[in-house]
Amino acid sequence: MATRQEVLGLYRRIFRLARKWQAASGQMEDTIKEKQYILNEARTLFQKNKNLTDTDLIKQCIDECTARIEIGLHYQIPYPRPIHLPPMGLTPLRGRGLRSQEKLRKFSKPIYLKSHDEVS
Repeated sequence: MATRQEVLGLYRRIFRLARKWQAASGQMEDTIKEKQYILNEARTLFQKNKNLTDTDLIKQCIDECTARIEIGLHYQIPYPRPIHLPPMGLTPLRGRGLRSQEKLRKFSKPIYLKSHDEVS
């Protein structure tokens, strides 16, 4: 049950972070929007993943959560940082097909963005 304790600890950490969050702009309305985003994103993702039983998937979600917390604190933005890749920048040597491009983009996605497209 160590993973249960770890997940609950992350959930509490996110809510504490949201309570103390200050927007980088210093504007009160930005702070309120960002706090609300943090809370909504946490609730949505934790609800979506509450029935996971595979320990590898749970570990991956824990790693994603930790990475998003650290990135948010470092850059002072609660939103996931986008990745910028040129449209056909990941093409394999033998073909330039769109399917292979989508597959390579999926594999090259950073851990902190794994669930972002699924929820947004």
